[in-house]
Amino acid sequence: MERNYILFDTPARELLYPFTHTRPVAACRTGILTIAEKWEYWLNASISHLTVPYLQRKYPLKKNETVPAVFVDGSILPDEALVRAIHELEPGQGLYKDNELVANVTPGNELDAEPLERKEYLGAVSRIRMPWDFFLLNDQAIRSDFELLTKGRVSAPISETNKVTAPERIFLEEGAVVEHSILNASTGPIYVGRNAEIMEGCLIRGALALGEKAVLKMGSKVYGATTLGPGSIGGGEIKNVVMFGHSNKGHDGYLGDTVIGEWCNLGANATSSNLKNNASTVKVWIEAYKRTEPAGLKCGLLMGDYSRCGIGALLNTGTVIGVSCNIFGGSLPPKFIPSFSWGGAAGLEPYRLKQAMRDAGMWMQFKGRQMEEVDREILQTLFTILGE
Repeated sequence: MERNYILFDTPARELLYPFTHTRPVAACRTGILTIAEKWEYWLNASISHLTVPYLQRKYPLKKNETVPAVFVDGSILPDEALVRAIHELEPGQGLYKDNELVANVTPGNELDAEPLERKEYLGAVSRIRMPWDFFLLNDQAIRSDFELLTKGRVSAPISETNKVTAPERIFLEEGAVVEHSILNASTGPIYVGRNAEIMEGCLIRGALALGEKAVLKMGSKVYGATTLGPGSIGGGEIKNVVMFGHSNKGHDGYLGDTVIGEWCNLGANATSSNLKNNASTVKVWIEAYKRTEPAGLKCGLLMGDYSRCGIGALLNTGTVIGVSCNIFGGSLPPKFIPSFSWGGAAGLEPYRLKQAMRDAGMWMQFKGRQMEEVDREILQTLFTILGE
């Protein structure tokens, strides 16, 4: 039966700032794919988004009055059992896990229709609840996406210049270039996307996901489940990192247990701490709560879209940098840097919107893309909301 699949945001999306300031939850990446892309693969159908109004133009809601609408919580990662349970739902039925709505089937486009019948899902559900979940769930997500994307397919040849362990768990898409590196997939799969490149001398311990046209610079050391989204560049020492896409950490310096949005840049020798000296729990500022929350023993940098830090930047354990920030200086800046900030340890100033727009657009142009009017509208609206 044809159905209209819609991934919806709940108010809990606010707990995922700064990443959901500029996108719905389902447009975030963990593993090889974004959450939305995962659902499209599993459902073999296109999806649309139901999110806050200022994001809706870029991530439109598609209506279809002639078929039932299936609303799925966009923070949930799909798997075979869950998709099967959603397929079995009839109009008027809702699927719940621990009293939280997972999916709801409504006739036509009755967006606010309450389920007439509740069905409890007995299986496990993987859900992105807090910002550090993107890297905590990344190993599981890479493995799941790897099986999804490579099933029944044959990898492009792996060059004999490489030293390889478990080659059956390494997949190179068309145009991928990997030479003179060590690839150990015994600890997790290694996926190298279309036209991506691993330069000479890299030491890689899976799981690893490189998106289309992503690059690992010469001599990089990568371990822990790491994702470099499309167009991203990695270098130096990288451990358990998720870059959504089009971001750079191209030089030496350490980055661990970290989430980086899109269109970000870390200057040469920028380094982030991910473990406190006394090995106590890392506390991270949650913007929506206006307080810190425990994130476990390890949490590094959480950086929103369009933000940058200069050469030699030192970032404390659990630092949160909002959207469109420019951070510089060799001393530790505050652990929470609000969106549209400029400065560092010596003090922060507001990043004026005109200059923020200009610099974001220049960075996108440097990465081969033009900023679209809808992106400008999102930044304009976000600037206004946060300034209220």
